[in-house]
Amino acid sequence: MKRSMLFIPGNTPNLLINGNSLGADFVIFDLEDAIAPDEKDSARILVRNTLQYMDFRGVGTIVRINPIDTDYWKSDVDEMLKHAPDLIMLPKAGCKEDIYIADAYVSEVEGRLGLEQGAVGIIALIETAKGIENAYTIACASSRVEALLLGAEDLTAELKCARTKEGHEIEYARNRLVTAARAAGIDVYDTPFTDVEDDEGMRSDAALAKALGFDGKAAISPRHLAAINEAFSPSREDIEYAYEVMDAIRQAAEQGKGVAALRGKMIDAPIVSRARQTIAMAKELGIGREADEK
Repeated sequence: MKRSMLFIPGNTPNLLINGNSLGADFVIFDLEDAIAPDEKDSARILVRNTLQYMDFRGVGTIVRINPIDTDYWKSDVDEMLKHAPDLIMLPKAGCKEDIYIADAYVSEVEGRLGLEQGAVGIIALIETAKGIENAYTIACASSRVEALLLGAEDLTAELKCARTKEGHEIEYARNRLVTAARAAGIDVYDTPFTDVEDDEGMRSDAALAKALGFDGKAAISPRHLAAINEAFSPSREDIEYAYEVMDAIRQAAEQGKGVAALRGKMIDAPIVSRARQTIAMAKELGIGREADEK
């Protein structure tokens, strides 16, 4: 489950070694924006060693490599794949051809290392106007692409608009990415909320992302993780209602009824689908009816 993803600069040893205890579902080891050119090699070594020697105990690992138009990205892939992170994050993904290039080289390195082909997935970081418009073809470019992530800071700079807490300037981008990801059958994650001190703003932004259909949200501070995890976890009320839906469907079938109703409303296929998703998430998180019965 990837509700929360925490960016950790690849040149911060104290954060790297504590990445498994900060509360994120996934950690993103950043070799790109957070790292100055003269620190790229040392950061790559630090992240490689972190993957090699640290036990992340159920916390997923993602490495944001450098863009494919730089001299760094192939070295990033060479070193990271030796220790099999869950995902490689491709920044500045602007078109399907970018995915083809990254996919081909990752496949080459997997073959060289004797790894199973396709073992390491790609999460495409969409942070340009071109990427937004090509989101669906990016999502469908390879079976290796498991998710899209919105990068609003670079996007708004390119769009020549201010980045605000309210986020009106990225409404189109958010909706476009969610639609593209759902059409392609992959996950989609929202951009970080960048004001570390604004807890209420963080909660509101996470709730909005959830309402828009995102699967989770990235963060740049451990302080934001609790709010993100809460926003993207089903509440007790959500879980109980989901079980009531499934109970109503089962009872209708047992009684030979073609339709089921609950609380005065007909239960249709989308309601059943959402109920199943809620129950599956509750089971994965170990919360809800079944957990209470143990």
